[in-house]
Amino acid sequence: MPLQIAFGTDGWRGIIAEDFIFDNVRLVSRAVADYIISEGLQDRGIVVGYDNRFLSDRFAEEVAEEMRKKGIPVYLIDKPAPTPVTAYAIKIHSAAGAVMLTASHNPPEYNGFKFIPEYAGPALPHVTKQIEENIKKQQEIHCQGVLEEAEGRYGHMVELHHTPDYNNVADINPFDEYVKHISNLIDLNTIGKAGLKIVVDPMYGAGIGYLDTILKMAGARVETINNYRDPLFGGGMPEPTGHSLGDLQQKMKETGADIGLALDGDADRFGIIDSGGQYITPNQFLPMLYYHLMEVKGIRGPAARTVATTHLLDRIAEEYGQSVEETPVGFKYIGQCLNEKGAIMGGEESGGLSIKGHIPEKDGILAGLLAVEIMAYHGKTLTELLEELGRKFGRVYSRRLDVKTTDEEKTRVLGELKDFNPGEVAGQKVTGRITKDGTKLLLADGSWTLVRPSGTEPLFRIYAEAESPERVEEIQQQVKELLGL
Repeated sequence: MPLQIAFGTDGWRGIIAEDFIFDNVRLVSRAVADYIISEGLQDRGIVVGYDNRFLSDRFAEEVAEEMRKKGIPVYLIDKPAPTPVTAYAIKIHSAAGAVMLTASHNPPEYNGFKFIPEYAGPALPHVTKQIEENIKKQQEIHCQGVLEEAEGRYGHMVELHHTPDYNNVADINPFDEYVKHISNLIDLNTIGKAGLKIVVDPMYGAGIGYLDTILKMAGARVETINNYRDPLFGGGMPEPTGHSLGDLQQKMKETGADIGLALDGDADRFGIIDSGGQYITPNQFLPMLYYHLMEVKGIRGPAARTVATTHLLDRIAEEYGQSVEETPVGFKYIGQCLNEKGAIMGGEESGGLSIKGHIPEKDGILAGLLAVEIMAYHGKTLTELLEELGRKFGRVYSRRLDVKTTDEEKTRVLGELKDFNPGEVAGQKVTGRITKDGTKLLLADGSWTLVRPSGTEPLFRIYAEAESPERVEEIQQQVKELLGL
């Protein structure tokens, strides 16, 4: 039975040597090539990028080979590159899209295949659906060919596409163009004058040499750790959360740094440590950024956030007469708001963001630079700025609670969630119910909770936001009780 290859929230991922193997990478490459040809974009070529994981460079070469066989010109990045840099290369070369070989922040045994269409943001569902259909067609062709060969009637498969041009490839390095572009989005002059001491941790990933280079160009004092290729990521996961940035916190303590910046494995997510060693969550940073864009830079427009992301953005938007676009989980929907709905900023609680003027793809390098710009402009720590924001718009606390279940229990709870609409939660009346992605309940005091099932395991995620950590915990515990978890 052929492997079911599906594109999840951000591409297809699998375990190396188990399902993420060369034959399957070739198969998916052909499916993407067929999509590009069906859109009439084959002459524009495709960018191919890869990260620092095991065999990523080899997988990239195989993708390039399959594209060439289909007559599609290839722009192969000549060294490991971040996902946002690979996406930006689409703009540089007016390409039909890009393939990025990465498993982002997943454990070392994983790799992944991400297709980025011509608009340089994550593929929307109608695109990935077409690619998945192409994969099934390719599998049927392969199975039929094997059967005919076994019956002695199979010679070779003839594909009705362009004549292969095996020399139709160009090695590229988009580093300079990307740095020039992103430098125009940031106030490097203000950063340089601030004299900040910064520690950068690319977590052994594809973001090595980007953040530190740009900050040094601005005149900041920068030290970098974990800035060499290690496919095992130092024995951990390349995920820049409060639980995984011990190296960064330690180096900041040793050097007395003002801020620490981290990137995940493909540099599309960010992590921030303030001068006191405090981890600044994306839910805390996104409102700071939105406020900065409107109050300091004078830019006006809506913000985009996922259903699981802080409503503090909504309070700030209301103060400035703006709106907020709420999307399902997945940056592809945020990118769509940046592209089509005039959003000046979009982000998600898991650590992805982008702004107007940049590509509609999450970019941890951009996020880190914006954090330094905010500090440099105000002359305060992010913790101090967070306190100011709380005094102006009200303090909120956000938390995600993961609840493991059995497969049977998951089926039961999924059934109950269809009609889950209690009159009140934790003493507050339920004033709204949103089922855009999971089941979200809005409460009378402005707090909210969201229940979303994992798509891959027997697990539920219960998000909550309220005016205190105690209230957040109270809400989550009652939701657990109401659902029998």
